[in-house]
Amino acid sequence: MRDSVQAEVMMSFLVSEELSFRIPVELAYEATDPYAVRMTFHLPGDAPVTWAFGRELLLDGLNKPIGDGDVRIEPAEPDLLSDVHIRLRVGADAALFRAGAAPLVAFLDRTDKLVPLGQEWTLGDFDEHLEDALGRILAEENAG
Repeated sequence: MRDSVQAEVMMSFLVSEELSFRIPVELAYEATDPYAVRMTFHLPGDAPVTWAFGRELLLDGLNKPIGDGDVRIEPAEPDLLSDVHIRLRVGADAALFRAGAAPLVAFLDRTDKLVPLGQEWTLGDFDEHLEDALGRILAEENAG
């Protein structure tokens, strides 16, 4: 059984109103972490940067503005399912990307074939995974 889905899409990194450039972005989804998708951004001159966030956040953001934390996703044009804006924020810094909705929908469709939306809980003990993740975070904080 296949336990992951990957895709590469081209996105526009919107630096300003006048400046943007296309970058490759790797999308990844693993059945072992069924609630999350990962996007790895390959910015010129920098090491790749990976963001993980909820699969449902990406799905919902295709149709309506969603997210009020570090990740915000929304249709680029109201009432059109053509492009999507993905805004990533770290402190006062933010980056805005524009992606075609079609490749994101195709990727999400493949993840749904692997793990249907709403069935993530059937893949294991969510509480155990959460405890493991929180334990690693606390260990890192105490070590630093």
